[in-house]
Amino acid sequence: MELKELLMFMTKKGASDLHIKPMRPPLLRIQGRLIPVKSSPLKPAEVEQMLCSVLTPKQTANFEKYLSVDLGYGIPGVARFRCNLYWQRGTIAGVFRRVPFEIQNIVELNLPDVIETFTDFPAGMVLVTGPTGSGKSTTLAALIQKISKTRSCHVVTIEDPIEFLFSDDKATISQREVGTDTPNFKEALRNCVRQDPDVIMVGEMRDLETMSTAITAAETGHLVFSTLHTNNAAQTIDRIIDSYPVDQQHQVRSQLSLVMRAIVSIQLVNHADGSCRMPACEIMVNSPKISKHIESGEVKEITEEMENSVSYYRMQTMNQSLIALLAHNTITYEQAVDASLEPEDLSLRLRKMFPSIEERFREGEMAPSPADFSEITGLLETKKLYEEAEEIHRTKIAERDEVISDLERELADLRLKTEQSSGDFEELRREAENANAEVARIRDESQAKINALNERIRDLNEKLSGNGKGFFKR
Repeated sequence: MELKELLMFMTKKGASDLHIKPMRPPLLRIQGRLIPVKSSPLKPAEVEQMLCSVLTPKQTANFEKYLSVDLGYGIPGVARFRCNLYWQRGTIAGVFRRVPFEIQNIVELNLPDVIETFTDFPAGMVLVTGPTGSGKSTTLAALIQKISKTRSCHVVTIEDPIEFLFSDDKATISQREVGTDTPNFKEALRNCVRQDPDVIMVGEMRDLETMSTAITAAETGHLVFSTLHTNNAAQTIDRIIDSYPVDQQHQVRSQLSLVMRAIVSIQLVNHADGSCRMPACEIMVNSPKISKHIESGEVKEITEEMENSVSYYRMQTMNQSLIALLAHNTITYEQAVDASLEPEDLSLRLRKMFPSIEERFREGEMAPSPADFSEITGLLETKKLYEEAEEIHRTKIAERDEVISDLERELADLRLKTEQSSGDFEELRREAENANAEVARIRDESQAKINALNERIRDLNEKLSGNGKGFFKR
């Protein structure tokens, strides 16, 4: 089994890392889990021959001297790899991190788009932090690529080893590798300021000298990007300050309060459907209040200020980012709790923001997605507007109901009056009928009297006619 075949197989499977050690099959890290390759265990001699074949004579000498060595290795048309070879239990082992040729942008990495605005700072320091394998280098590469495409400037990167390969666009980029192009980070940074850089990227701030030189570079008008192995913004500030002697820490706080521009802390959480891993991001922007907290040593207050600055500065804590992932149905409730550094605080915030939401998550009725807490703020604003509209609607309904009640009362009064009028009308009708009947009776009686009188007149006429004396003529 050749190393090239293993690296090509690793790339085909989409693994992030390849672990090689004697007496077991090679291991691939896929979606955060180490999975053994289906092959026979590697023998120590095979591992030594496989790994030492990628070393140059200088790297071999460093490996023999320091018993560990970092290097970059590439396979044309496949990918680049960041490698670390080391000794363990008297045998050689190695780990290969895959570095794709294609550099993804912030949107493709599912990171909040506010991070992309950090490339617009004219000077200062931007740190990307997180545990090993959380995507710090990938995020830095996305930011440097954005600068390359949008700013006419000189970018100098100092890496150990070089990972992503940048190409010149609007910007010109000089990539320096520790051990090949420069002896160490300190010397590279010291010389860098004489190379007319606008932007400096330091692969990792590993020691006090590197930190001190990077802060000085940021103070002198350069935009400095770097990484640290810390979990959140407050811890990052503490880590830098604690690296200095006690008598220098006050001065360092003042320096950081001025030069720090932003801190992004990342950790990867498996997607709810297991298809990929999503970044949960804590974002700190150096607002006036944050700057004051840093200078005063009030590191604990930084988190509270981040929580309260979501809408304006688009800061967010790690728990807020996890809530955003939950609300977008990207991760499960259990994954959010496992990833949270403060699970009790996460649980409390979920119950406060969305009453009974935990029960629904636990029952599997809801899930999560993308990590921007400002989206949740937007949802809460929408909820507020909806509640206000609902209140207005309820008021209008109450007013309408009152009008309807008044109309119903008026209708009842009209019905009562109508019923009373109907009774009066019926009485008048009966009186009219009685009057008509009386008129008819009187008419009949009068007609009968008239008929009787006429008959009497005829009789009298006949009698008078018989005597020759007519009295009446008809």
